[in-house]
Amino acid sequence: MSQNSQNTNTNSSTNSNTNTNSSTNTNSSTNNNTDTNSNSSTAEQQDSKQDTDQSTEQNMKQDTKEEQKEQEQDQQEKEKENGEKSTQNTDQNAEKNTDQDSNEKEKKKEKKGKDQSDQEQEETHQDLPLTGDLAIDEETLRAVFTDCSDVIFHSFETAGFTSALCVYCVGLCDTERLERQVLAPVQEIGMESAQVPLSSVKTVETSKQAAEAILEGEALLLLEGSNVATAYPLYKAANRSTEEPLAESTVRGARDGFTESLTTNLSLVRKRLKTPALKFRTRTVGESSNTSIALAYVEGIIDASLVKEVEQRLDRLRVRDILESQYIEEDIIDQRFSPFPQMIATERPDVVASNLMEGRFAILVDGTPFTLVAPVTLFSMLQSPEDYYQYVFMSVFLRWLRYVFYVLSLLLPSAYVAITTYHQEMIPTVLLLSIARAREEIPFPALVEALIMEIAFEALREAGVRLPKQVGSAVSIVGALIIGQAATTAGIVSAPMIIIVAITGIASFMIPRYSASISTRLLRFPIMLLAGTLGLIGVMLGIILIVIHLSSLRSFGAPYLSPVAPTNAKGLKDLWWRPAPWNKPR
Repeated sequence: MSQNSQNTNTNSSTNSNTNTNSSTNTNSSTNNNTDTNSNSSTAEQQDSKQDTDQSTEQNMKQDTKEEQKEQEQDQQEKEKENGEKSTQNTDQNAEKNTDQDSNEKEKKKEKKGKDQSDQEQEETHQDLPLTGDLAIDEETLRAVFTDCSDVIFHSFETAGFTSALCVYCVGLCDTERLERQVLAPVQEIGMESAQVPLSSVKTVETSKQAAEAILEGEALLLLEGSNVATAYPLYKAANRSTEEPLAESTVRGARDGFTESLTTNLSLVRKRLKTPALKFRTRTVGESSNTSIALAYVEGIIDASLVKEVEQRLDRLRVRDILESQYIEEDIIDQRFSPFPQMIATERPDVVASNLMEGRFAILVDGTPFTLVAPVTLFSMLQSPEDYYQYVFMSVFLRWLRYVFYVLSLLLPSAYVAITTYHQEMIPTVLLLSIARAREEIPFPALVEALIMEIAFEALREAGVRLPKQVGSAVSIVGALIIGQAATTAGIVSAPMIIIVAITGIASFMIPRYSASISTRLLRFPIMLLAGTLGLIGVMLGIILIVIHLSSLRSFGAPYLSPVAPTNAKGLKDLWWRPAPWNKPR
């Protein structure tokens, strides 16, 4: 029996050596061996063959268990790999989501920062009352004028040993007068010694009023313990003199013109209309520029509903910067996209005064010499103020000549293109042969020829306006003579076309209002295109479209074709004839 146990021990040891992959298998084998030893001790009559069979069966079972465990481990490794991939994907997605979240958070932070900066700016621009504490008031004003190096804060003590602060803007305030009339007397004698007329001095109670006074050119004086500041109007006169307007030359009449100063312009109008019926309503427009404008009208002559309508349109004005009167004109007119002007822009005070006496209103803008006048009509654009400064028959002749040449400036090139292209039978034979001889070597049709010459003429005119005066006239002469002669000699343009374009240019120069001439220059090109494609039918179609537009156009409620449509018998007298000044219609 000892031999059998030894055999079983050797078999188990060999099996354990062959199955060394896991410690659990060896433990199970040793446990089985111990069991067989105990069985051999209790049942000594069993054969060695049965022991060997049992051991082989146990070894087979252990092998199958090991194979299953290996398969399970492989599956677990695959699952781990898949899990790692999925975790990597989830990590990448999480990183993307975190990046998006961080970007959104950054955007939100930027928005919050902008909102906070806007709120801070709004807080700095709040209309805070003056406290009387000089340090607090100075801090408030410095917050309003942050990064404004031209605003000076000058601290000093008065003769009564009271702390004071003077705030002014360099360039807008006359520093010499400030030193001589305010600072020196206040420091030596006292507040009552300031050499400034008391009628022009005003008091300021809030930070907004203080900022407006400083930006107007006034010197602001604050005292310790006083919640009211004093504003001294020490404006620095930096305006040009009232010279004759270059764009509105006159033969007979006043030669003074508006300047960039609103107060000067108001005085020029008041000098011509010395009546308390002349009213000026001043207001400030423009969110950033804070431009002062004045609405002028004569009470009793103008319709009260028109004044109310103008004030409502000015109240609805939402413009950030107003640097010229055109900014206001575009926002208050009836039809913004019409090529015809609905307000007169003039630099002459006599023109404004005469229109005010006819029941119109004027808008004077600080910073520009051009004053807006409305309501207007098409025929008022063709009338000159000199019509009432000259002899009546000469004035009537020039007025009718102006009407004729206004039509020529609009239709002459189109009529020439339509007749020479489609309606040669309308031209006399001798003239037709002359035109045909001149156009014999021209490679372009009449429409292309007219477009080339008109565009070249507009370019020359614009170049003459933009260049300095000494050079502008030379450019016009060179363009008109040399280029025109060279183009004719080279056979690019015919001589009749140069004559047509020259007459058209002279006709456009006869229009008194520059804005009215611009509309004819713009409408000339589409009418030429209609004439080159449809002939005289296209010209008539263009005229019909223009008349329809003019019939529907209004200038602050006034019909643009008045007094023709609707017909006004009293107004027609001033249309075809120049009445006496005392019979001038209103």
